[in-house]
Amino acid sequence: MKKLLKIFRYVRPYWGYALLNILFNILSVLFSLASFALFIPVLQMLFKTTEIPVSAAPFSFSDLGTWKENFYYYIGHWISSYGETRVLLYICILIIILYFLRNLFRYLAMYYLAPVRNGVVRDIRNEMYHRILILPLAYFTEQRKGDIMSRMGGDVQEVEWSIMSSLEMIFREPIAMISYIVTLFIISPTLTTFVLVLLPVSAYAISALGKSLKRTSVKGQRKMGELLSIIEESISGLRIIKAFNAIGRMNDHFLEHNTIYSRLMIRLYRKRDLASPLSEFLGALVLVLVLWFGGRIVLHPDATLDAATFIAYLGIFSQVIPPAKAFSTAFYNIQKGAASVERIEQILQAEEVIVEKPDALPIKDFRHQIEFRQVHFSYAQDDLRDEDKHVLKNIQLVIPKGKNIALVGSSGAGKTSLINLLPRFYDVTSGDILIDGYPIRDLIISDLRDLMGIVSQESILFNDTVFNNIVLGKPDATADEVRHAAEVANAHEFIMKMEHGYDTYIGDLGGKLSGGQKQRISIARAVLKNPPILLMDEATSSLDTESERAVQDALVSLMKNRTSMIIAHRLSTIQFADEIVVLDRGEIVERGTHQELLQRNGVYKKLHALQSVSA
Repeated sequence: MKKLLKIFRYVRPYWGYALLNILFNILSVLFSLASFALFIPVLQMLFKTTEIPVSAAPFSFSDLGTWKENFYYYIGHWISSYGETRVLLYICILIIILYFLRNLFRYLAMYYLAPVRNGVVRDIRNEMYHRILILPLAYFTEQRKGDIMSRMGGDVQEVEWSIMSSLEMIFREPIAMISYIVTLFIISPTLTTFVLVLLPVSAYAISALGKSLKRTSVKGQRKMGELLSIIEESISGLRIIKAFNAIGRMNDHFLEHNTIYSRLMIRLYRKRDLASPLSEFLGALVLVLVLWFGGRIVLHPDATLDAATFIAYLGIFSQVIPPAKAFSTAFYNIQKGAASVERIEQILQAEEVIVEKPDALPIKDFRHQIEFRQVHFSYAQDDLRDEDKHVLKNIQLVIPKGKNIALVGSSGAGKTSLINLLPRFYDVTSGDILIDGYPIRDLIISDLRDLMGIVSQESILFNDTVFNNIVLGKPDATADEVRHAAEVANAHEFIMKMEHGYDTYIGDLGGKLSGGQKQRISIARAVLKNPPILLMDEATSSLDTESERAVQDALVSLMKNRTSMIIAHRLSTIQFADEIVVLDRGEIVERGTHQELLQRNGVYKKLHALQSVSA
């Protein structure tokens, strides 16, 4: 029930529709009761089990007895005036009208529930997607992408199918059940008390099955997340799987997990399919017991209930069973959907490690320098106190405005980690990073990132047009501005040779482009943004010689009059840098110009010598 209450917070914006749903459900129940109320006096008079009043009693709104006496009087008057057959026909027509109104209002209740159901699911998806966008990168290093996709797809869909489809029952059935039970109490308190003693037994059986259903559902959804992760990894790594003849192994791995998922779903379906037969059997059992107990009351010499009223009582009680059954079905669905709500909440309540201060300062331009002051950093929270496990240790670095700083070092030295700290993709473990004297933790995050352009080793492009990929950081850019950015990035020529020019779709992750073309579009994106600070992570390391030359020319154009931090894989590409910073095991071990570092005969010279030999 707590999970359901969490979903109800999404219903608040649609409270108007929800109130209309409740109103029309109440009207539907009232017209249903009115149709049954007509049966009792008609049956009693036709079966002559009650006397027809000879005169109407003084009417009082507060006295239900006068309602009944006047109702009986007018029915009896019609029977004596028009005959029993004609009155029966009129009553049948009236019952048909009442049933029509009952079902009309039931449809209207469902009509106004539709915006609530779909609106809630839409809002959950929107919130999850926004949450995914703002969660820190560290969160995704610990989570499977396939599992996150499963939560956004399958689990949200499960909420729609299991919980939102049950909302109509949740709103309507309790109203119907309470109304019918109150009416049954008015007709026969003794018999209705007996009924209420039986209901908790049925409810206990339903509750036990529902809890078991939820446990199995949690396991099934977790396993589906693993399956989607395997599929996502297989598609991404298909080239390697084929190259290493690992198709059989990967297929066996998938079949193993899929078989486990299949077994879980078989258990889930069997438990879910047991719900309807069990509730129907329990309903029939309760009905038979009511028939037995009520029959004894009718047949007793001092009967407080006549046969006609008992027949009407059974008719009304039969109307309690469908909403009770529907409510139990809704309960099963909610138990099943609660597992999905729990998985969704894990994303929505994930800790946002990169937090912006409430009084964060705006920063619109970069004027003086970037400073790394005694910076230490570790990805794992468990390693915060163990300095030997830090990825970066005691980084002291000042980068004046307009300078090009190159970061070199062996793989794992901490180069990428250092660059990722500046736009606050991660936060430092200790120490400070300052821009123009302000700690970046004190700045508005969006303003901070507006100062920076990033060109990474892996060009991240989206399945959209060339134009839309370039304007990602400046959505209001004109066509002329986009063209100029592409020309600076040496990309305009090949773009115009594409089928639709700048309106050409480039496929998933830019799959229709070569590595050099993707990289130049990434550079054009950075050029258009026109940031004062440029961060480049081995932007040419994966390119062939011809593409590297074109991209390198584009990078030189991009870096003019900008402050740049460049991670270099090929040392020949950073000899122009104002200063080269050499990292080793997370520490700065050397710094200087290309010629100065070669003369020191240290780590940089060894790296340079190794590349010269390999070349």
